[in-house]
Amino acid sequence: MRIGELAAAVGVTTRTVRHYHHLGLLPEPERRANGYRHYTLRHAVVLARVRRLTELGLGLAEVRDVLADDAGKDLLEVLTELDEDLARQEAALRERRARLRALLEAEGGPPAEGPVSPELAALFAETAHLSDSPMAVKDREILALLDTAAPARARERMASLLTEALHTPGGQERARAAYALLDALADAGPDDPRVAEAARALADCVPRGVLPEVAVDPDDGFLRAFYADFAPAQAEAVRRAIRILTEEREREGEGG
Repeated sequence: MRIGELAAAVGVTTRTVRHYHHLGLLPEPERRANGYRHYTLRHAVVLARVRRLTELGLGLAEVRDVLADDAGKDLLEVLTELDEDLARQEAALRERRARLRALLEAEGGPPAEGPVSPELAALFAETAHLSDSPMAVKDREILALLDTAAPARARERMASLLTEALHTPGGQERARAAYALLDALADAGPDDPRVAEAARALADCVPRGVLPEVAVDPDDGFLRAFYADFAPAQAEAVRRAIRILTEEREREGEGG
């Protein structure tokens, strides 16, 4: 058989055959006196096996292992690993579809900051009435950022703690009051006397469990970029609120 006949018999292209030659998956045939490659039935059998293995999802390096005489892995081991990998992909796909379904079924549709996790979407739905506050809108953007960057468990914990804080007696009123104090600082300087009150009000709204276990440096690189997005007085209030929360946690730890 010539290369075109071999490719047609197995259902691949001649380019694929040449690529497999280049990778060493298909042995090079002898050439006849006229210079043409002469393929045998054995070449067709090997090529058909390569096609079946790739259609199962094996990478070409794995196919080479299966075909090699001194393969480090036998076919059963490779197929078992492939099955486990596909199972992980199926689980990830089910999770993604569940998140998508939750967003599609959310009352009022997905939030403007979305797509976000179902837990944060539910929290945003509960606090939609606060979105008339510019600081609340910025807060939602930051939460959406954390929702994207945090691991799944940390993301769920953050949303759960914030929702719990919102549901405590007076929780929504405290949040609205803190946002109002921060909004009022939009044109103020960092030494404005109202900064201390806003910092205390903000700290009172933040669940203690939201802080990371490690000590928080209020002036690290990420937080400096974070502060730069606020007006000077607002940034100072947020910085002080972080210090308040950190110091209170340290005192609680010493007391325990």
